[in-house]
Amino acid sequence: MPELPEMENYRVLLSEKILDLPITGVIVNRDKSINEEVQAFSQELVGNRVIFVERRAKHLIFHLANGKRLVLHLMLGGMIYWGTEEERPDRSTQVEIQFGEYTLFFIGLRLGYLHLLTSKETEEAMSDLGPEPLDRRMNAERFANLLKGRRGTLKTTLVNQHIIAGIGNCYSDEIAFAAGLRPSSKTQNIASSIELTERLYHAMQSVLREAASEGGYMEMPLMNGDTKTGSYDEQCRVYDREGEACLRCGGTIERVEITGKKAFFCPNCQNEA
Repeated sequence: MPELPEMENYRVLLSEKILDLPITGVIVNRDKSINEEVQAFSQELVGNRVIFVERRAKHLIFHLANGKRLVLHLMLGGMIYWGTEEERPDRSTQVEIQFGEYTLFFIGLRLGYLHLLTSKETEEAMSDLGPEPLDRRMNAERFANLLKGRRGTLKTTLVNQHIIAGIGNCYSDEIAFAAGLRPSSKTQNIASSIELTERLYHAMQSVLREAASEGGYMEMPLMNGDTKTGSYDEQCRVYDREGEACLRCGGTIERVEITGKKAFFCPNCQNEA
């Protein structure tokens, strides 16, 4: 599932392509992927323009010239592609938004969605999300306050969108590895230690920033000639590397289940808190 770095990469790349271009057509192949009748949805978009692309957690928010918002959540299996009809990916699409000769293809929106909302509705839809980990107002002290009083494992805390937004299965494991902590560590034990809390905070910052700058771990290019998207996949230290040698200590990466979520870690150099 796309996480903060993947969606931030999409935001940056799409902002260079679609802003202020008139929307010339809309194709909806799956009604359940949108929240309005197809005709009303299309009429609202055709002739409109995207004036700003925002990311909030794992969502992209396309700000339209008429004040409305298109809110995208790709969920599991979702991706997007920007290109001409000749460059169309060999995948079924659920929604297509046309900008002249170029189209933004929405692929794999079986669990995900593209909803047309007002500004107020968008704020309400995002209201239960925790703060952004890379927000300029985020610091070690504020992060420590987020952990105070929390119970459970490090894994479940990091992926809880109500606590902090945008982190999922991949980057929770990568952050735990960078911090030298096992994903099964107790959050309350980390919160009670200033040293561990600060170490975790700096690991979160470094992993997410590096991953976003490298295009995230999902390997499908966003457009023809895109060599950035997915570049971080080769740099993942533990995620999806079960049985491989740890790049830090040479130990063997293991996979476990933590409250129904898979987690990858090195038992040799990651410690239980």
